[in-house]
Amino acid sequence: MSRAGTGPTVADVVGGMLVRSGIDAAFGVVGSGNFAVTNAMVTAGARYVAARHEGGAATMADAYARMSGGVAALTLHQGCGLTNALTGITEAAKSRTPLVVVTAEATNRRSNFFVDQEALAVAVGAVPMRVAAPEDAGAVAAAAVATARDDRRVVVLNLPLDVQQLPAEPGEARPVPPRGPRAAPTEDAGRLAEALQRARRPVFVAGRGARGAGSGAALEALADRCGALLATSAVSKGLFRGSPWDLDVSGGFATPLAAELIGAADLIVGWGCALNMWTMRHGRLIADDAVVVQVDDDADAVGTQRPVAFGVVGDVREVADAVVPLLPGPTTGYRTDEVRAALAARRRWRDEPFDDGGKAGLVDPRTLTIALDDLLPADRVVAVDSGNFMGYPSMFLDVPDEFGFCFTQAFQSVGLGLATAIGAAVARPDRLPVAALGDGGALMGASELETVVRLGLPMVVVVYDDAAYGAEVHHFGPAGHPLDTVRFPETDFAAIARGHGFEAVTVRAVGDLGAVREWLAGPRAAPLLVDAKVTRDQPSWWLEEAFRGH
Repeated sequence: MSRAGTGPTVADVVGGMLVRSGIDAAFGVVGSGNFAVTNAMVTAGARYVAARHEGGAATMADAYARMSGGVAALTLHQGCGLTNALTGITEAAKSRTPLVVVTAEATNRRSNFFVDQEALAVAVGAVPMRVAAPEDAGAVAAAAVATARDDRRVVVLNLPLDVQQLPAEPGEARPVPPRGPRAAPTEDAGRLAEALQRARRPVFVAGRGARGAGSGAALEALADRCGALLATSAVSKGLFRGSPWDLDVSGGFATPLAAELIGAADLIVGWGCALNMWTMRHGRLIADDAVVVQVDDDADAVGTQRPVAFGVVGDVREVADAVVPLLPGPTTGYRTDEVRAALAARRRWRDEPFDDGGKAGLVDPRTLTIALDDLLPADRVVAVDSGNFMGYPSMFLDVPDEFGFCFTQAFQSVGLGLATAIGAAVARPDRLPVAALGDGGALMGASELETVVRLGLPMVVVVYDDAAYGAEVHHFGPAGHPLDTVRFPETDFAAIARGHGFEAVTVRAVGDLGAVREWLAGPRAAPLLVDAKVTRDQPSWWLEEAFRGH
């Protein structure tokens, strides 16, 4: 850990303990303040991924943690390094991503780098910690990882400049063992079992808290027992892939059939799911007489977004496993022959008929995405940016499981999509990474195109270019507002991508996708960008729903 001719410093001890505690990857932009601790992490065995902007690095780390199931690290320079990363950190904090932000800190108020970093962390929902003395360095670093891992929190670990360079020894500090899953009280499990026995049309909606190891299988076993249909929030898309009773995503992205079936449920159980306005369409997916139950290992989360009949506090898998033996035996529930037939015919958005709106020089985004879904390998990981376009890749591109879809949209920031795809690709090198971006988000995150090439990622980047901030066009345009502030000249994204070392193709009709087929059949030596010029006269179907929350 020590540099040649010197003993270990606080930075060395912190970096080593972070890796010993389970962090195997760090993302960041290195400056003078985080140079030593980043090198210490690399020396201890972590992979370091250099981004071109701290905002991109934050989202890469967020996506890596989501898709790997572990704790990731983000390493930052003091002051401006942290403020550059704040949007990505806020997204991760709102998503309860286990992430340790290792940031240098200027504590001298006369320093031009000084900001109140602890206050910044609290303001965005992260947990601030600080290494205040050499003798505490190892223990504080171990506690930061344990908090991120066990409480699913973003921890901002401040390393004061005048402390991190001091001599230090690891001492007796050790990594903190993982906390075991929280089991539900027996009486709560029994109450849920009684509700399931009474229900005739139960629906399970699984959220990010159901993405833990074995949770999906446990929920499917319980659903088989009580006849429940299975749905997810957007961030857990793919969790029940392969089940004949999978409704896919609930909420604004839901298919007409899924919305109909969820809306007719007499019992809705949210499993690690907030049941918020997006997942429940502002409550309109819940029948007036439906019983709503929420299962979550965080007691404070129960009933926060909407009233519930009762909550069960415990780990999703533990609760599901505990309820199964309390049910007398398999029942039909909502799994009738009629529902089975309807799902077989109309499970996916592509099963819904539509009139192709393509015109000269512009391709219908639905037709485009269906064609891409047929072309791209099924073993993929899809990352989606924010904007009017986002429903098309989110719902028309299938994914193999919950680790095939990475959706960094808790904060609804435009511009995170490319960095999301990079982090997901690093976590899942066995899958084809697909980044779906709007033109606005593509330009915001364009600095990370170089990162894709430098890392040698065989990525497909699809830019849905409507030459506008389409959400604002379709929200304000019908009322007659001027739209000059949200419309732009068409951008040659293919040329931009080639300048970074991508292969690229401009698509104005489905017939132009032959270049994608050729790339897939070839060595994929460079990533591919699809510059799709899409129709722009119609809003996506989910947009009206989205703006109900504004």
